[in-house]
Amino acid sequence: MIENIVLLPMPRHLTRLEGVFKLTPESVILLDASCPQDILFSARRAQAALQEYLGVSWRLAAGRAAWTDVHPGLTLSLMPDVVAQPQGYRLTIAPEGIQVYAHDAAGIFYAVCTLAQLLQQAAGQELPCLDIRDWPDFPARGVMLDVSRDKVPTMETLFALVDRLASWKVNQLQLYIEHTFAYHDHRVVWEHASPFTGEEILALDAYCRERFIELVPNQNSFGHMKPWLIHERYAPLAETHGTIQTPWGNYTMEGPFGLAPENPGSIELIRSLYDELLPHFTSRQINVGCDETIDLGQGASKEACEERGTGQVYFDFLMKIYRDVSRRGYKMQFWGDIITHYPDLVPQLPSDVIALEWGYEFDHPFDANGAQFAAAGVPFYVCPGTASWNSLAGRTYNALGNLLNAAENGLKHGAIGYLNTDWGDRGHWQYLPVSYLGFGVGAAYAWCLDANRALDVPRAIGRFAFDDPTGTMGRIAYDLGSVYQIPNVPRIHNSSILFHLLQGAVADEERFKNVTAEDFEATLDRIDAILTPLPAVQMHRPDADLIKREFASAGRLLRHACRRALQLLGQETDTAAMLVDLEEAIAEHKALWLARNRPGGLEDSLKWFEPLRKAYT
Repeated sequence: MIENIVLLPMPRHLTRLEGVFKLTPESVILLDASCPQDILFSARRAQAALQEYLGVSWRLAAGRAAWTDVHPGLTLSLMPDVVAQPQGYRLTIAPEGIQVYAHDAAGIFYAVCTLAQLLQQAAGQELPCLDIRDWPDFPARGVMLDVSRDKVPTMETLFALVDRLASWKVNQLQLYIEHTFAYHDHRVVWEHASPFTGEEILALDAYCRERFIELVPNQNSFGHMKPWLIHERYAPLAETHGTIQTPWGNYTMEGPFGLAPENPGSIELIRSLYDELLPHFTSRQINVGCDETIDLGQGASKEACEERGTGQVYFDFLMKIYRDVSRRGYKMQFWGDIITHYPDLVPQLPSDVIALEWGYEFDHPFDANGAQFAAAGVPFYVCPGTASWNSLAGRTYNALGNLLNAAENGLKHGAIGYLNTDWGDRGHWQYLPVSYLGFGVGAAYAWCLDANRALDVPRAIGRFAFDDPTGTMGRIAYDLGSVYQIPNVPRIHNSSILFHLLQGAVADEERFKNVTAEDFEATLDRIDAILTPLPAVQMHRPDADLIKREFASAGRLLRHACRRALQLLGQETDTAAMLVDLEEAIAEHKALWLARNRPGGLEDSLKWFEPLRKAYT
């Protein structure tokens, strides 16, 4: 019997009923005779869960006519007149059996996902009697993975992640591409990046479709085009090859970065990329990017921006892309960060685009920006993040606040989607399991915010992300993601001071003026305490040992960052020993990278360790 039910996500309505359902070793799973093929995958998923968790083997059958002498253990029925909400379902467990009614085939699948989680917690071959009525807050609930900076996952890694996300009722996946698709005529751009091939995307698309996930193509098409523009063939399309003034304080960067929108060759290149990329997807949407066009007006388009305004030049190029996408019969998604700086242009957006309102801090203005899109009648998604990048172990409290803020204000202003993002800035050093907490909580908030506000995050993530019924691994992930909050160190936007210490940051006077050695010594003790239970954790996953190594490696790097801070604060630390520890940590980091990811991009990622290595030598 399940005493304390936890599900991920928790359903909208869950009522305990009297009694239990005792599963017999052999029974039947009856599929709705009107559409057995539409729900066959879901039925097989239920069949597999029954076998895996309770050791019972139930046959599949469609219709009732031949089974009058057998009471079915599980019945799957499409009944949109009973369940009015798209993707919704009703799951009832009674003493005589399990009944699922759903609005559509997706609803059947989500009911089975909930049932599988219940089976995972069952003690013996019996289930408590329950009545669950459930449907989503956001029609689109997505995850976006950065596969361009610098980490390109293996197909095995992606398939396993898709299975996990689908079990949490995520129904959209995007792979953020700058240069990591093997475009036929552009080998020079991707030849060292271990890119996805068209055949691999076709296979991933089919795998996602079975699990009711829409694989949406994502190709940045304006900013973030440096991997293209550094090559001679594409260099003339760059806005500038000089120094770029960024909007981030006094920070400057060297071009190239974005396309020159006034150059006819820029839109011609983008069109040619869509020609090749889009046929590999069944989705009729595309995320065209167009975020952070920070160099616009600083080079080739300077005169045009002075004449028409920078916002108008941006808008005009965006509309060129829109017209091309629309001509193909696709709906255009685009990042909304630039257009919100030009409020007069927002109402000019076509009503059939989707603006992606992104922000990754707990206090991001989802409220104000969502109101702006809503007032203009522009459909939009809210796009928070896992807060795992620039951190090594995540930033738990920021992630939870950011994910909650997005859900609350997305619902407030009528967002049609929730796209949870996982980026790879500055080398993509975080290990994939570090992001599980953000993925899981984001999926829960996107499905039904009210039912999941009080979610026991360590317990739910421990059980359903790490397959640890004790919740210990979830607690380790939660707590290790909290050590970035060193007392007296000012908050760093979208990152952790420990991460920057590993990338060679010096003892900046402003950031270190109030911090003491005791703060970092206390953080070292905290890391040790958090990781003490790690060796004994029992995860029922094939990659359990790998996950332990990944979290141990993250902890080791965090410890090294603390010791580096102590060195900068004047504590005596053996520099030679520090260098040895760093080299050993890097060697383990490389091995763990290759366990889930392709080799392309690894050397570029490791270059971010060079400033610290040089500091020691």
